[in-house]
Amino acid sequence: MDFSSIPAALPALWDGLQTTLQLLVLGVLGGVLLGTLLAMMRLAHNRLVANLAALYVNYFRSIPLLLVITWFYFAVPFALREITGEDTPVGAFASCLVAFVMFEAAYFCEIVRAGIQAIPKGQMSAAQALGMTYGQSMRLIVLPQAFRKMTPLLLQQSIILFQDTSLVYSVGLIDFLNAARSRGDIVGQPHEFLIVAGLVYFVVSFAASQLVKRLQKRLAV
Repeated sequence: MDFSSIPAALPALWDGLQTTLQLLVLGVLGGVLLGTLLAMMRLAHNRLVANLAALYVNYFRSIPLLLVITWFYFAVPFALREITGEDTPVGAFASCLVAFVMFEAAYFCEIVRAGIQAIPKGQMSAAQALGMTYGQSMRLIVLPQAFRKMTPLLLQQSIILFQDTSLVYSVGLIDFLNAARSRGDIVGQPHEFLIVAGLVYFVVSFAASQLVKRLQKRLAV
């Protein structure tokens, strides 16, 4: 084992790690927003709306993420061409981000829905008795408590997404793992670079999992 080429490759690895972190942060934010909307739809009294949201969630939870990434890589440019009538270039980063948001929203939806259902129904009734609308009750009373309960689960799903970002190799996006692998091939030390990449993934994931455990204890009611 010879790790002497690692220091010279740090700038390239850092660029790849930045891409991974950007996908993670934007994917989580977009996934939580869309997932919250889907959760509200699933809890709606309108059966058509609830069934459409359930169909979305069940579909994306039943197919592999690699398929979603590949599919959106080809689907996003096609959809934009249909909307704008022009060939709009879409990079691998944008298509992967759309895939992550759409895919993770299905999982975040179930987390948010479970968090909302964990809040006693009497709180919603009390808020409405004070004259609040349904939207105000959810925004001011129910959702803040629900997010407190489900923060550890949201972070746990984010750790899974951090690991799943490595699948962007399928469309040629240079993330952290892809940068390590390509750099290792260039200098003829693929094993050493993959070991370093594995250590980085382990350290980040393990540290985040320990944070989740602390939050579970701190946020416990």
